[in-house]
Amino acid sequence: MVEEILRLSGVKAYYYQNVGKGLKEIKAVDGVDLTIYSGEVLGIVGESGSGKSTLANVMMMNVSPPLRFIEGEVVLRGRDGAKIHLEKMSRDDLRKKIWGTEMTLVPQAAMNALMPTLRLRRIARDILRSHFDDIGDDMVVELAVKALTSLGLPADVIDRYPFELSGGMRQRAVLAMATILRPRILIADEPTSALDVSTQKVVVKTMIDMKSKGIIEALAFISHDIATVRQIADRMIVMYAGKIVELGRVEDIIKNPLHPYTKGLIESVLTPEPEVRRRGLRFIPGFPPDLSNPPPGCRFHPRCPFAMEVCRRDEPRMIEAENGHYVACWLYPGGGHARG
Repeated sequence: MVEEILRLSGVKAYYYQNVGKGLKEIKAVDGVDLTIYSGEVLGIVGESGSGKSTLANVMMMNVSPPLRFIEGEVVLRGRDGAKIHLEKMSRDDLRKKIWGTEMTLVPQAAMNALMPTLRLRRIARDILRSHFDDIGDDMVVELAVKALTSLGLPADVIDRYPFELSGGMRQRAVLAMATILRPRILIADEPTSALDVSTQKVVVKTMIDMKSKGIIEALAFISHDIATVRQIADRMIVMYAGKIVELGRVEDIIKNPLHPYTKGLIESVLTPEPEVRRRGLRFIPGFPPDLSNPPPGCRFHPRCPFAMEVCRRDEPRMIEAENGHYVACWLYPGGGHARG
């Protein structure tokens, strides 16, 4: 039986900005349900502004103003099988008991988070002493070297400065520091976006190796690049305007996208599929909605070529249109295939 590690149920997290005498509410994550299972890589894709990075922070419950957690459950299954409600924990308890040890987040532009004036030895020491006050230098070196070499870096990297490393080595060093305490779940937010193609391949392979070697149990891989997600993920969710619009096995979604938005994303990217090469690239017309005033009904309807009156009026619910393939779209009252 596949073990569930993390479950989000009915999660809402909004940003609040001071505008004049009032507050502007931005519905960045708005009613999200998702599950991460042991041994899997879950891809999370969508345009910029779809809520992917906010979702990454909510999964960790790394929530602070101007972001507020509105409602829902974020439940982690502990190593002993107990259910841990992260949304009920204080930030201090999350920092001591969850972050870095059970779950860890590698944010966008994480390579820039490595202090250029500190050697990796010092960075590792600071990380470890934030969890263990009395850890000795010998143990710091042992754990750091183990983390670095497990990702294919030489042991002497521990005495180098970040600026002495190539882009791929820096990214692997970031991953090593993030997983030095062997967390169960790694959340990687756009980890390849600032890298060239050859370095992207190295980083993707590194993360696959991390899972196969047991360094992590599961990976949430966030990207706007469906082609990269296809290389690494088992399942994929597609986000649009703060909501999940499609969920399923990666190959099922790539070969048979059900939601018009997903279809548009795939058709806007070069892929090796023969039918894509024949028809050429297409694009999604219009722009993502303002999440401080999202459209009623389906949030994609102003850009959708198949929009009906019900789409403009009522929000679609997520249904299982095919085996393990879910979609939130009024084109599928009882399953079937996308038109057009």
